[in-house]
Amino acid sequence: MPQDERRRTPRYPFSAIAEVVDQQEDLRLESKVRDLSSGGCYVETPDPLPPGKNVMVEIYTDNEFLESHATVAFSESNQGMGLCFGVMQPYFAAILNAWLAQAKHQYAH
Repeated sequence: MPQDERRRTPRYPFSAIAEVVDQQEDLRLESKVRDLSSGGCYVETPDPLPPGKNVMVEIYTDNEFLESHATVAFSESNQGMGLCFGVMQPYFAAILNAWLAQAKHQYAH
């Protein structure tokens, strides 16, 4: 897969509900997060948005949620899309770091 070469940070398997919001089109895509890194995530959706599209992504676990600006890095038709995180508030960055620490720990075992 060519997108592997562009990754600057390790990705970890991660399962959560996500909503990708395209504010320009007033569109909300329900999806699932498949993996997560400090720089972005991959979401499964049958109708991915085109690369370069700026969106908001909301990721929900059982007890926390994260919100960030993101850009669609790549799309795979009928499968999903890679999102590159943009501006993220420190509160949400701390949640992301905690999720990554947890994912690293699970991945190592």
